[in-house]
Amino acid sequence: MLANVNATRMELLRLRKRVALASRGHRLLSEKRDEISRQLIQIARSIQPLRQKVEQELSQTFRRFMLARASMEPEHVKAALSVPTKKFSMVMNFASVMNVKVPQLVKEIEGDILCYGYGTTSGEMDVALLSLERAFDTLIELAEKEKQARLLAVELQMTRRRVNVLEHVVIPETQETIKFINTKLSEAERDNTTRLMKMADIIRS
Repeated sequence: MLANVNATRMELLRLRKRVALASRGHRLLSEKRDEISRQLIQIARSIQPLRQKVEQELSQTFRRFMLARASMEPEHVKAALSVPTKKFSMVMNFASVMNVKVPQLVKEIEGDILCYGYGTTSGEMDVALLSLERAFDTLIELAEKEKQARLLAVELQMTRRRVNVLEHVVIPETQETIKFINTKLSEAERDNTTRLMKMADIIRS
């Protein structure tokens, strides 16, 4: 590879600029890698407690629904849940973390989750539905954090790969080529000096 390099001062100047640019890119990407790692660790630390909270809330909700079903007639349960009056929609906004777009989920809810009369329903049904509503809030937060973590993990992997390529391939190879050109130019300069000295000796003699 080095044998095919043009050992000229123009090429040397171009390669020195390339090394300077690669070094600057390496520094910026290293800073980006470190910041993404910090953000990812921070998000990951919040995921486990959220997951445990979701599991606990869903377990409580399921238990409440089982108690409600046990204390109500099947047709009353079906009638109570057949006409929902609460409307739900999700809005996804995006924030930027080191040029990585991460989602921020915002729920928009209208109406009341308790959409039935109280004559044929038990208090356990009320508690179960309100518990489900709380669990849903935590579930949305968990989904948001897990998606953010996945996107940042992908970007972190790509950034690490770029840093490694610059650090272990591009910069060392370019520096080796610069060293090779410097050696060739030095040899050419010595040869020219030797020829000039011989010509001077011939002229003097």
